[in-house]
Amino acid sequence: MRLTTRLLLGALAIVGVNVVVMALIVNYQLSGRLRDQAVDALTRNARSVAAQWELGGDAHALARAHGAALGHRVTVIRPDGVVSGDSEFDRDGLALLDNHSTRPEVLAARATGVGVATRTSPSRGDDELNVAVATRSGTVRVSMPVSELSRRVRSARGAVVIAGLVALMVALVVAGALARRIVRPLAELSGVARAIATGDLTSRAEIDAPGEVGELSLSLGDLSAQLAARAAARDAYEALLVQLIEALNEGVVGVNERRSVVRVNETARRLLGVVEPIPFSTDVLPRDRVLRDALDASLAGAVTEEVETELRGFRLAISARPLPGGGAVLALLDLTRLRRLEAVRRDFVANVSHELRTPLTVIGGFAETLTQPDLAAADRLQFAAKILTNTRRMQHIVDDLLDLSRIESGGWVPNPVDADVESVAADALSAARDVADRKGLELQVQIHPGARTVWADPTALRQIIGNLLDNSVRHTATGLVTVFTEPLDGRGTTVGVRDTGVGIAPDHVPRIFERFYRVDTARARDDGGTGLGLAIVKHLVEAHGGNVRAESIVGEGTTILARFPARLG
Repeated sequence: MRLTTRLLLGALAIVGVNVVVMALIVNYQLSGRLRDQAVDALTRNARSVAAQWELGGDAHALARAHGAALGHRVTVIRPDGVVSGDSEFDRDGLALLDNHSTRPEVLAARATGVGVATRTSPSRGDDELNVAVATRSGTVRVSMPVSELSRRVRSARGAVVIAGLVALMVALVVAGALARRIVRPLAELSGVARAIATGDLTSRAEIDAPGEVGELSLSLGDLSAQLAARAAARDAYEALLVQLIEALNEGVVGVNERRSVVRVNETARRLLGVVEPIPFSTDVLPRDRVLRDALDASLAGAVTEEVETELRGFRLAISARPLPGGGAVLALLDLTRLRRLEAVRRDFVANVSHELRTPLTVIGGFAETLTQPDLAAADRLQFAAKILTNTRRMQHIVDDLLDLSRIESGGWVPNPVDADVESVAADALSAARDVADRKGLELQVQIHPGARTVWADPTALRQIIGNLLDNSVRHTATGLVTVFTEPLDGRGTTVGVRDTGVGIAPDHVPRIFERFYRVDTARARDDGGTGLGLAIVKHLVEAHGGNVRAESIVGEGTTILARFPARLG
């Protein structure tokens, strides 16, 4: 039910109750007052008639005369109760009247001087108000119908009802006007409140009203402004939190108390292999025992420190903490790269130790032999040559390690220019010519017309081609070693070295660019290789923004391709 209707019905109920109460009060008080007035009037009339009766005369004539003058019934009663005069009956009719000595008003008049009684008249059959006054000659009674009093009361009550209806109409009109004046701004405020509840914080009430309604409008506007400010601050904080979580290298998973994932960043999605939109059940997460145990413990209120597990090819450190209001947060740290680097470091230390131990053992052994005084001169020269060879090999290993360390650490930055590949290749071939001639190998250069230059550091390019040539010459017994170039359709230039050597088995090809990795360890070491040449080539090419790859067929030969990007701008 609308407020206007309730206000009108309320006003109607109030006025209606007032009218009914007033009618009841008027009915009660007016009835009593009219009866009292009638009793007083009838008492005066009865005393007037009694005074004249005591002067003597015909009682019946006296009753008839005063009855006609007063308009009421006048009855004159002797002390023995016999009616000697009545204004309503003739003389013959008086004989038919009952003895009045037992009438209540007559008995009361004889006892107190005045008697009043309302009763149904036996002779007339209607209700009458009877007032009797006692005298020395008997009793005089004046009576009037009660219906006359009731008519007066009904007339007064009708006037009250009419006045009440008029007041009711006026009240309804006034209440309707007030209701519209009150309800209109309240309805507008209600609409604004609903808009705010649905999230529209820009809604305002255009109300210029005094009193409480105006104050309510201003308060609602202030509330909307405060909510808008808080919503903006919350949204900014939420956006900042989302960006912070997404920027983390750690995976973050937020779980509520109903075991639903309500927050997960991209790192966690990648590590866990989850693509479902949030929220989703924790049943979607991988069925890893360590992960599940950490999640269950945190949901039970326990803190789980870092525990490691292998999941989807990643080595993960999982931490879990419960939330104060229920739920938990999982943190996933990817240790795969760290563990791989640790393994590389261990392998590197082991490989360096192994590579240096052999020449050091040789140097130590021959040096100890040289201390013998009876050693022949020819043997002494041979042992000294061995010591020199292994010393140079150790120096070569140390130099390559220093170069590789400088490149990896960023201490060396290429200074690229348009380097002439044919000129650089000629220098590299000159350095490898002696070894190639001893093995009977043919060295050649094939420069593509569209790839005569490469955007690279000349010194780095010379080292790249030199290392590739050295590697091919050492692993090729007979045949041909070729330095060549190829264009990359405007995207750069490929510089490669192709040989007709023994080739590399497919399972070894992906690892030949690792430090100290050798397909044939004994043969490579005997040929003087350090196991670092291809690793240096890989890092030098990648420092230019390029990449390197190998193609090989066992028994047919190997091709190493170094791809350099084109000059920017």
